[in-house]
Amino acid sequence: MVGLIVAIPGAAGAATAAPAAPHSTAPTTAAAPDIPVANVKAHLGQLQSIATANGGNRAHGRPGYRASLDYIKGKLDAAGFTTTVQQFTTSGTTGYNLIADWPGGDPNQILMTGAHLDSVSAGPGINDNGSGSAAVLENALAVARTAAKPAKHLRFGWWGAEELGMRGSQYYVSKLSATERAKFSGYLNFDMVGSPNPGYFVYDDDRTIEGVFKDYYASVNIPTEIETEGDGRSDHAPFKNAGIAVGGLFSGADYTKTAAQAQKWGGTAGQPFDRCYHRSCDTSSNINDTALDRNSDAIAHAVWTLGVGSTTPPGGGTVFENTDDVQIPDAGAAVTSSVTVSGRTGNAPSALQVGVDIKHTYRGDLAIDLVGPSGRAYRLKNSSGSDSAANVITTYTVDASAETANGTWQLRVQDLGPQDTGYIDSWKLTF
Repeated sequence: MVGLIVAIPGAAGAATAAPAAPHSTAPTTAAAPDIPVANVKAHLGQLQSIATANGGNRAHGRPGYRASLDYIKGKLDAAGFTTTVQQFTTSGTTGYNLIADWPGGDPNQILMTGAHLDSVSAGPGINDNGSGSAAVLENALAVARTAAKPAKHLRFGWWGAEELGMRGSQYYVSKLSATERAKFSGYLNFDMVGSPNPGYFVYDDDRTIEGVFKDYYASVNIPTEIETEGDGRSDHAPFKNAGIAVGGLFSGADYTKTAAQAQKWGGTAGQPFDRCYHRSCDTSSNINDTALDRNSDAIAHAVWTLGVGSTTPPGGGTVFENTDDVQIPDAGAAVTSSVTVSGRTGNAPSALQVGVDIKHTYRGDLAIDLVGPSGRAYRLKNSSGSDSAANVITTYTVDASAETANGTWQLRVQDLGPQDTGYIDSWKLTF
């Protein structure tokens, strides 16, 4: 059922693996859902209304902050989360963190996703950081909507008093015992993900987490850069200092967008990524919907890849998989690994899941395609000279509805850069 074809420069033939049967309802990595940007925007509208009704801000120690926390807590409680409000004191005023746990998952492997909820006193803080707070909230609600049964325990957090020096997240981490800290597999932080003149910046603190975010952006053909403007200045820092792997996204604050950045991302060169950073004009009109949408979906990709993990495909999906290793020549010709699908009726689905596990020391060298039975190629990943992370371990969604389901499908991989090497470990199609 499963065949392997390896194209080797100068070789006269191709090697074929022994047949293998497809397996039904086999574990596979669940694809992340699309996060509706309209829902994220609706949360931002609520945060704007709260600020307007409470002196124009949602700052630590002000009534607008607690009202913001109560809004998010109400949404999570209704969705089935277990929520906890953690109190702390800073600058002589009581502050609050909101922690939400989704039931299930391995309690000894915690993936936490968070954002700071407070604004500065000068304005409502809709980009900084209503955007991250709303995106994390909608991702948590997506976990509930999909009735996720995650492999890891999923925890979400909204931090107080970040604008005073990450006081809320520092307090939370300080209260974790050494045993509890050891249970964290990672912390994902999202601070300003809807900047009006956006960039696409990825934290490089942990190579695995960095790679997951870069995989997502590569799949939608958006170049990224390493985040440096806010490095160590947001709520991931206390987690990192405690030895917990961290990662996250950022769309830029008051640094100026260069001409090169404007060329690859659009927007206006010579202007800040967010001209309203820490100002009264950081309102609901200070948001780039496209950046907010992309970053919200990237969060989902990371949560599902790193936390939801192996689940049974909905409706008893059938998995066709090839686990034979295929070496990828350094700066050489493309190689292919084949899967033969049979026993299906009609065409392939419009959301065909393509699970890829490629080990490579510099994955930016790699261009990856899915080739259907018709010979049509579906680009999964472009090469990128700026993507220095290792490995491609992710699931792509492909509209393959123009293809007959039955037939030979190929994963085609080419290394386009010198010096780094790797191999196809395995790949699979889930129908």
